[in-house]
Formats: sequence, structure tokens, C-alpha cells
Amino acid sequence: MVERFTLIDVALCQQEIKKSRFRAAAAPVADEAAAKAFIAAQSDPGANHNCWAWRIGAAYRFSDDGEPSGTAGKPILAALDGQGLDRVAVVVTRWFGGILLGSGGLVRAYGGTAAQCLREAAKVAVVETVAGTAECGFSDLALVQARLGALPGVEVAVESFTASGAILSLAAPAAQAEQLARALSDLTSGRSRLRWQDGTPDA
Repeated sequence: MVERFTLIDVALCQQEIKKSRFRAAAAPVADEAAAKAFIAAQSDPGANHNCWAWRIGAAYRFSDDGEPSGTAGKPILAALDGQGLDRVAVVVTRWFGGILLGSGGLVRAYGGTAAQCLREAAKVAVVETVAGTAECGFSDLALVQARLGALPGVEVAVESFTASGAILSLAAPAAQAEQLARALSDLTSGRSRLRWQDGTPDA
């Protein structure tokens, strides 16, 4: 699986190309609604064009915002994909300076400004997680809590109690899901079960 990255925070950069000013703004986004909100917030109604692209997993969108088709949104998306970025939105705003750049020039200007902004941004690896529930008896609860608490990337969100034990709602890195389910079963001699919501095999 190819490792993907997202941004830690908002990144900005700008450059002037043949008297036109290009400003790129990029940010991490959790979903399409967050991407749309960021694009709306960064777009300047006084500029000539606010072109953008975002990618969240397999989903993506882009816009040329009045520039010739294929000269702005696609190059911005290509800059995202070229740097292995996910869950990121980018807006490149242009203030026209009076000199036409031509199709090739626009592709280089929009794609290049986005790429420069993304190169300079602080990044962090995207860790795919899966949600699940672990059921255990009271006799095993302290042991299970200690084991889960010691594992990097495992987060117990909710603990609820039944007459015989506890149900722990948790999230864990997808790459460790099967191994974690097996470890929990071994730890409690099969008394504890870990079930994943996405169909990842249980132990």
C-alpha cells in the first residue's frame, strides 16, 4: 500500500508570473464539507479566478473557475497526487496582470504554484483506522485495558458495562487490526472477542 500524507496546518505561498499574481492556500480537510468551506473562505471575490482541487481518499473534485478547460483545476489536483497527498484541499487565486499566458503557461502557473505551496507545507502520514468493539468479562478487564493502552495508535473511545463485563468501543490502525484481534483473544484464552465494523477479519 502506498503511504499517503496530509498537511498538519494551513500553508500559503504566492508568486508573480508575467505580471499576474498567483496565491496558493492549502489545508487538511476531513470531508467534502470541510473542503468546500475552506475553498469558500480562501476564495477572493475580487480576484479574476479562484481555481481549486481536493482529494479525500478515492473522492476528488476540481474547478477551473473560468480559465480554459484543463488549465487550472487538473494541474492543481496533479500537484496533490504527485506529492502523495490525501485529505487536502488547495485553492490557487489569480489576479490577472494583463499578459496572456496561453494554455501551457496556465498549466505551469497553477500546477507550479500549488506544488510549491505543498512542498513547503508540514506533512504527516495518513494512518487508516478501523472502528471496533471488544467484549470482555470483569476478570479480564484490567488486563485488556492495560494491553490496549500500551499499543500505539489504539484509542478506546467509550467503555460501557454489562452485568458480566465491559464493551470497549475503540479505533485502531487498519494494518494492525487482525493482529490486535488475535492478541486480545490469546491474552484472555479466547474469552474476549474483538469485532471490527468494516468486515476486517476477527481473530
